[in-house]
Amino acid sequence: QVQLVESGGGVVQAGGSLRLSCAASGRTVVSLGMAWFRQAPGKEREFVATITRGSSDTYYADSVKGRFTISRDTTKNTMYLQMSSLKPEDTAVFYCAARNSYNLGRRTSEYDYWGQGTQVTVSS
Repeated sequence: QVQLVESGGGVVQAGGSLRLSCAASGRTVVSLGMAWFRQAPGKEREFVATITRGSSDTYYADSVKGRFTISRDTTKNTMYLQMSSLKPEDTAVFYCAARNSYNLGRRTSEYDYWGQGTQVTVSS
């Protein structure tokens, strides 16, 4: 069974940076397709970024492209989301997700495992 634990959320001013972490247990991060999603109050959970199983191809939502970077550290069995140039509209609960497929996945229904979420608040 895969377990995912996010950390690194907090309050930051617009234009600032944060790094989110997602520590995995039960499987290695390289053996999983992994992603970040976020959910703002009153909105549906939306795709942010993904890194594929094995090949480490990455894909980003247009709203974060050029500002966010997804990566993973196999020595720490952890995935990261480096966020910079943060905007108030980035405020949301950020979720780490993982799945067994080798393909890119951008839908919540495509992911088998989820973390509990970490709050990111960007003040103007």
